[in-house]
Amino acid sequence: MTVALMWEARASDGRGEELLAWARAQELPREPLRRETFRAPQDRVLVITWWDAPYDAELPELPEPDGDLVTRAVHRWRFESVGDG
Repeated sequence: MTVALMWEARASDGRGEELLAWARAQELPREPLRRETFRAPQDRVLVITWWDAPYDAELPELPEPDGDLVTRAVHRWRFESVGDG
């Protein structure tokens, strides 16, 4: 089964590039099948990782950024693949 973990944060005003660089620099204890990083308006950063694991498996996730880099707690979601169509 393929599981995707989503990590989304909103940077403090004017700190979007700093949050993006921080997220890209985060290393996980093991490599996912795939990892993609996105940015969006309002200084949002999204990281999605894909894993070959059961839905409820213990999987490494990006941490909360330190200090005042973000405006709120990180949002996290877990999804399982249901195939195409």
